[in-house]
Amino acid sequence: MNTKINSQLYWTLLAYQDWNLYMAATDHGLSYIGSQNKPFSEMEAWLNPRFPGSPLTQDDAKLQPYVGELIEYLEGERRNFTLPADFRGTPFQLMVWKALGEIPYGETWSYSDIALHIEKPTSVRAVGTAIGANPLLITVPCHRVIGKNGNLTGYRGGLDMKSRLLNLEQGTAYIRPNEVV
Repeated sequence: MNTKINSQLYWTLLAYQDWNLYMAATDHGLSYIGSQNKPFSEMEAWLNPRFPGSPLTQDDAKLQPYVGELIEYLEGERRNFTLPADFRGTPFQLMVWKALGEIPYGETWSYSDIALHIEKPTSVRAVGTAIGANPLLITVPCHRVIGKNGNLTGYRGGLDMKSRLLNLEQGTAYIRPNEVV
């Protein structure tokens, strides 16, 4: 992860089937994946304090490798992401985000599981805060974190998106939260 303050940021909109996600990257790697169907302003508001003074330029070609991996994931053909990331966080956030990447595809862990995994068992609330600050939805799989009781809990992309991603990974049909079957 790059620690330079000023980097050129490039962005694109992944529009695939009914997925619409803004994405941004620097020359060093992927920096942001937005929430489903959220406006460009969500991405700007997220990136500006983390990459102060960095210009934001649309460059679909530069982000195509990242878009390609995400589409493969959304089609169920990819389980791991291989391209570099360039995101900013505190040492604690970086530790939590690394732990998220260790949750196996198709499985879920609780916030307590993450706290135990990083050997900070009393830091469950701080773990939740760090997860909420994750800039890379999907590729840093915070959607795999659920409540200790097994219920879906908060997710920057919304519970609908979280449920959809978990169903994709578990090979089950997608059912919207609160939908009657």
